[in-house]
Parts: sequence; C-alpha cells; structure tokens
Amino acid sequence: MADDGKVFGMRFGKVWPLLVRKAERKGRTADEVFTVAEWLTGYSRQAIEAMAEGDATYGDFFRNAPRMNPARMQVTGRICGVRVEEIEDPLMRDVRVLDKMVDELAHGKALEKVLRS
Repeated sequence: MADDGKVFGMRFGKVWPLLVRKAERKGRTADEVFTVAEWLTGYSRQAIEAMAEGDATYGDFFRNAPRMNPARMQVTGRICGVRVEEIEDPLMRDVRVLDKMVDELAHGKALEKVLRS
C-alpha cells in the first residue's frame, strides 16, 4: 500500500478516538473497544490511554505492543476493500486486524466471537 508510512506515522491519539466512535455510533461501548485492543496487543487499558494522550504514532502502538495475540491470524475478511489475510506487510496487517475487529464489533458481532474465543 502506498500510504503505509502515512498510516504508521499518524498520532495514535488521533486514531484511537475514531475507533471508539466507530463502535459507539453502532451502540457498542468504549470498554468493548479497549477489550479488543487489549486482546490483540497485550496492552492494559491504562497503557492504551497513556499512549492516546502521548506522542506515540499508530505504528509505534503496534511495534511496541507487549504481546501480539497469535490468534489474530484467525481474523479474515475485507476491510477498506482489502482482504486482511492477503496483506503481506505484518505491521499493516496488524493495523487492519484491529480495524476489522472494531468493524465486526460495530456490526453487532458478539464480543466473544470478535475475540475468536
């Protein structure tokens, strides 16, 4: 993707509220979005909040994740017109996995299913 650097360079504090609003507009909660992000990255809610308030980039959020969940590879489907499982760049794939999971949440999928439990 040509805009990978642009996506990775965006401030996490700018992207995070957009993810939360996407879910909230469809009747889901910020807590559920935190749960998804915690499951995916291993960050605590407090760490995510601190990163959102700081200068971290969206790329940093994924590069510095304490423990990327290996089950994230089970996330498949289209997001932004691209099949998640076909994205070759591991960092961009992780970005799109979070986006896809929040999208599933927003579309009414049960949290347990979004978390691949």
